[in-house]
Amino acid sequence: MRTSFNTIGIIGKPSDPSIADTLSLLYDHLLGSGYRVILATDSAVCIDSIDSRPIKAEPPETLGQHCDLVIAVGGDGTFLAAARAIAHFDIPLIGINLGRLGFLVDISPDELPGRLHAILEGRYKAEERYFLRAKIVREGEVIHEQTALNEVAVHRWVTPSMIEIVTRIDGVFLNSQRSDGLIVSTPTGSTAYALSAGGPILSPSLNALVLVPLNPHTMSNRPIVIDDSAEIELSFCQNKQINALVTCDQLQIPDVLISDKILIKKDPKPIRILHPEDHDFFHILREKLNWSNG
Repeated sequence: MRTSFNTIGIIGKPSDPSIADTLSLLYDHLLGSGYRVILATDSAVCIDSIDSRPIKAEPPETLGQHCDLVIAVGGDGTFLAAARAIAHFDIPLIGINLGRLGFLVDISPDELPGRLHAILEGRYKAEERYFLRAKIVREGEVIHEQTALNEVAVHRWVTPSMIEIVTRIDGVFLNSQRSDGLIVSTPTGSTAYALSAGGPILSPSLNALVLVPLNPHTMSNRPIVIDDSAEIELSFCQNKQINALVTCDQLQIPDVLISDKILIKKDPKPIRILHPEDHDFFHILREKLNWSNG
């Protein structure tokens, strides 16, 4: 039974000609199945390079207002960018994996069109993933605001010295730590940067956040898991002016001053992800992390 996904958007990995064949296959399949298809403008260029057919295209940031569903073609980075682009449009997202690891994109090109057809017919698992919203506050005013599906990270920037970060949870002092930085991660991001920094893997359904220090000066500074309803306030305790770098997934906010505050809180609006019916998070962990299957 066909679902109500009448218009489908496609966002591919920007400036990557290697995805052209998969984009063309996907585009042809959807058109042949009677769907209206709109490509992100940079993805349309990839198809234009191998085909002269007329293609409807929209910028990624406005694609969601014209579609009932969006498909991200690439790796987890492409998926994160697509999720951010359609976050305000209340439409679901599907990931096709052309990357190397792919915890978020779980359909491979050789499984097209079968698995995609099943999802479009209504045979899928749906789950909600939440964003973090980070605000940079300077002299009482918000000077920058950005969302992240994986993590917000604070790094030392253009300095050989460690930075000293003061962390408060819902206004209550947690700790002061000297380190190379701090990662605040969602369960989604717990298999990304936070994992490489020694953080725990969180089940995607947990209502939790994890704070992971980067190369802390004191080994007693360990990752800590908190409730995701908390507001996290990060500030700096330095004797001299240095700059810090804040990243929200792939986006950089440079030149954060030691007098600034960073406020991080779960955004109330989730993104809905559609998986194949047999989607199994623990199977993905075993496969991607080379765990024993025994």
